[in-house]
Amino acid sequence: MTTVLIDYDSGNLHSAEKAFQRMAAETGAGPVIVTSDPDLVARADRVVLPGDGAFPACRRGLRGFDGLEEALIDAVEARAVPFLGICVGMQMLASWGREYEDVEGFGWIPGEVVRIEPSDPSLKVPHMGWNDLVIDRPHPVLDGLQTGDHAYFVHSYAMRVDDPDTLLAHADYGGPVTAIVGKDTVVGTQFHPEKSQRAGLNLIANFLSWRP
Repeated sequence: MTTVLIDYDSGNLHSAEKAFQRMAAETGAGPVIVTSDPDLVARADRVVLPGDGAFPACRRGLRGFDGLEEALIDAVEARAVPFLGICVGMQMLASWGREYEDVEGFGWIPGEVVRIEPSDPSLKVPHMGWNDLVIDRPHPVLDGLQTGDHAYFVHSYAMRVDDPDTLLAHADYGGPVTAIVGKDTVVGTQFHPEKSQRAGLNLIANFLSWRP
């Protein structure tokens, strides 16, 4: 079983690669490959889409690699490959991103990505650092995680889901901020699991073992 981390120049994938390789070794999940090759994505058993920066730039960056977006869409929509989006990779699951301009997402988790507006004016945006997770719904990828576990966030925009059943967990930052979403064979985390110590590594291990 091969897990592919898609590299489309969206940031440094070194820490994500190391975390996934570590948990793949512990779970016997098979090789982890970082690639921008659509042929490897087309043959992958699991796909991870990271993302750092602004929604429009990441969306255009993915489209800048010939065949890569098409291979990703085929993997999720036609082959139902387990998929994990991280940070902006999660945001691109939404129907629309509203950062600087309106940009269409994949629409796999219906909703929109909007700027965080904390009710407490002393809370700064971007939302950066450690925050507690609040688990809203059970999911196999959340096995062993619980409310109060810490996760590491760096973002100014967050997903607002249309269907509350797709909201798996949130954080409180002057109001609820979407932290984990899921539907069918797709899950996404706004935080960086590879930087979230025990909780993040647990989630990665669960994803690698997930049989949706």
